[in-house]
Amino acid sequence: MNIPLSIMLFWPAVLGLLAAVLPRGLARFVELAGAFVPLAYVVVLVLDFDPAGGPQYVTDVPWIPELGVRYSLAIDGLNLWLVVLTTVLFAASALWIAFRPVHHSPRLFAFHFGIAETAVLGALFAQDLALFVLFFDLMLVPIYFLVGQWGEGDRVAATVKLVIYTLVGSLLMLAAAVATGVLVAQANDQPLSFAINDLIGNTLSPTTQNWLFLGFALAFLVKMPAFPFQGWMPDGYRAMPLPVLVFFSGVVSKVAVYGFLRIVLPILPDAALDFQMPLMILGVISILYGSAMAFTQTNTRLILGYSSMAQLGFIIIGIFSLTAEGAQGAILQAVNHGLVVAPVFFIIVLLAERAGGSEDIRDMGGLALRAPVLAGLFLIAAMATLAIPGSANFVGEFLILLGAFKSELVIAALAFVGVAMASVYMLRMFIRTMHNRTGPAVESRELGVRDAMVIVPLVLAILAFGLYPQRALEQSENSARASIRAVQERTGAGTQAAAKPSLTREGRTATASGETHP
Repeated sequence: MNIPLSIMLFWPAVLGLLAAVLPRGLARFVELAGAFVPLAYVVVLVLDFDPAGGPQYVTDVPWIPELGVRYSLAIDGLNLWLVVLTTVLFAASALWIAFRPVHHSPRLFAFHFGIAETAVLGALFAQDLALFVLFFDLMLVPIYFLVGQWGEGDRVAATVKLVIYTLVGSLLMLAAAVATGVLVAQANDQPLSFAINDLIGNTLSPTTQNWLFLGFALAFLVKMPAFPFQGWMPDGYRAMPLPVLVFFSGVVSKVAVYGFLRIVLPILPDAALDFQMPLMILGVISILYGSAMAFTQTNTRLILGYSSMAQLGFIIIGIFSLTAEGAQGAILQAVNHGLVVAPVFFIIVLLAERAGGSEDIRDMGGLALRAPVLAGLFLIAAMATLAIPGSANFVGEFLILLGAFKSELVIAALAFVGVAMASVYMLRMFIRTMHNRTGPAVESRELGVRDAMVIVPLVLAILAFGLYPQRALEQSENSARASIRAVQERTGAGTQAAAKPSLTREGRTATASGETHP
């Protein structure tokens, strides 16, 4: 079966543009179509994907031949389930907007919303380094407008801080990407190419790799964010509109995780080895700092923001354990975290509505008895954050800790402390919002049908993914091993250099247009 990725990629942007020119009342319905068609596509991708087939559904044509840039898209085990996560969360956000329309410039909101989904999908699909950088930077543009125009509180200051942090990181990555392509071409005496597959196996010196590594790593660490690059996060999380916050926290930060696995480890293996311990230490600090800050906050958005920072610290440790288990655990945990954090963000908005508009846990409480369905859904999502057996996070954190124990025992032991700390801040938030005395302005009412149509499917996805993660594990295993192969070859832990994977699936051939056919 041939599914052109280009259609899936640009569909949200095209529908967003259509929503911008159609009558105001149609914007949210066009926005829904822009989000749900990619979701339908990705269901087919998952069912049709061959775990042993390498990169699949490939589009690979010259774009700017003079600069060695190709329009190259593909799906493999590294990005498949992150694409699933992206389409699920954008569809949930679009449905939320349909039920709770944006009152200020809804057509323009739909336009930026569609551009945002296209940018995220483009970064995940890209098999060319220049194309990846283009889409990675493009993510900032719609977010700038979505926060600056539809944000809450001091949105202007939050937007400026977010843009400055992210733009600095993006410029460093742009410089590192250009330098990588040029230096690899010179070192290997080959034409200039930014195709990721052409950059793997380069002969760059370890010192050169280290400088390039810093450019990529800083951009990715800012986007997550990880300690000490989280300065934009408190103001940004308070200011973002809820649908934007859902896909930003659940999806955008995961593109940085993907960048480490897709670009940094395969192309800069010597630097990955040199920076292994500093990055694992940063991961531990992110876990401990994020957990401690989550415990001290009373604003529900910030509790989840610092919780996300701690979870991303686990993912960093998994990546830089430089083991197959750690890499696969990082992919799985990235998907898990997005699935878990999205319904919790939706729920805290409902809690705030029942607490007179306050998002402070001190103003909430007493809802469990009169809103048992809402409390039950919140409990499932909160328990999933704790990585208890059967939850969505359990397998991901298990694999990460397994990889960390194989790599650095002390780091693994310190990371395990974060698992215990997560139980403190998440149970504290659940108890304060559900079982404490009813707040002075709290209205105790049950979950509405429309809100349930958004939240219940996400909670069911948490349960399904936690009880049966096997499909994701099988489909990501080969790609996760390939991601760390170059690093393991440097240490003698992996197999000898293997041939680079072909950009076509067995039984598929590329046409002149670049699309694949059976």
